[in-house]
Amino acid sequence: MSDDPYKTLGVGKSATQAEIKKAYRALAKKLHPDLHPGDAGKQAEFQAVAAAYDLLGDAEKRRRYDAGEIDASGQERPERQYYRHYAEQDAGRRYDAGGAGQHGFDADDLGDLFSDLFGRRQAGAGGYSGDFSARGPDLRYRLDIPFLDAVRGVRRKVTMPDGNAIEISVPAGVRDGQTLRLRGKGGPGYGKGAPGDALVTIGVAEHPVFRRDGDDLEIELPITVDEAVLGAKVEVPTIGGPVAMTIPKGASSGDRLRLRGRGVAPAGGKAGDQYVRLKIVLPDRIDDGLEELARDWRSRSGFDPRKDLRRQT
Repeated sequence: MSDDPYKTLGVGKSATQAEIKKAYRALAKKLHPDLHPGDAGKQAEFQAVAAAYDLLGDAEKRRRYDAGEIDASGQERPERQYYRHYAEQDAGRRYDAGGAGQHGFDADDLGDLFSDLFGRRQAGAGGYSGDFSARGPDLRYRLDIPFLDAVRGVRRKVTMPDGNAIEISVPAGVRDGQTLRLRGKGGPGYGKGAPGDALVTIGVAEHPVFRRDGDDLEIELPITVDEAVLGAKVEVPTIGGPVAMTIPKGASSGDRLRLRGRGVAPAGGKAGDQYVRLKIVLPDRIDDGLEELARDWRSRSGFDPRKDLRRQT
């Protein structure tokens, strides 16, 4: 693949951060090693895509890359930093460290400069060792999980962009788009540098029943006409299992009831509530008894549910 991270992700240099993220997600899903076991080519492409996103997905790293301060691997460009370090001096002496020494360079100052740029340790007066140490790169991964695994917490083993398998402990209450940082689980460091981190972005699937708002949950609960008119005790699903709830007499569609503490309980936090929105549902087939009951009620009742609507229009 191209050494240009923009070309690797298939985006232009004017792409927004959101467009870069979208391009990365599409490529990561397509090239992930779990989908191509044993395919070294696909794994190399996946690693290149992950490295490109590690650079461009971080707004500050992207700015520095565009400015020429770092290269496509995220490493400093020493010659550019060296130039700026002396750019304030007079023309003709711009690379003069201060006039010390017959060639115009002071060995101690030069050693300090290289130490700043490369993390090198001076080996003695006027010199420095050849050791190079730098922190390893961060590795990014997107983990898509079911809704209930997100609210309850789950452990998953995944294969990272470098091909290594790690176990991820997803905490209860994790949100869609939240990024977990696994320290020391990224790429290996250079020399004596520490390894990078694994940055795992969680994608949470929608649920057919539960909808989440912060740590609160909401569901729509179908009830029958007689339950609405007479009231009833019914079973309501929650993420912790079914519970009994009382439907008040005279309930209407759209009424909202609350089950305290039955929402999402984030790790180390207080559980939210679950809200139950009622919806009166008629049977697929209206039998003679229900039809007769309705006709009788209509003939004797003067109830007009649209009275307030007409008054306000």
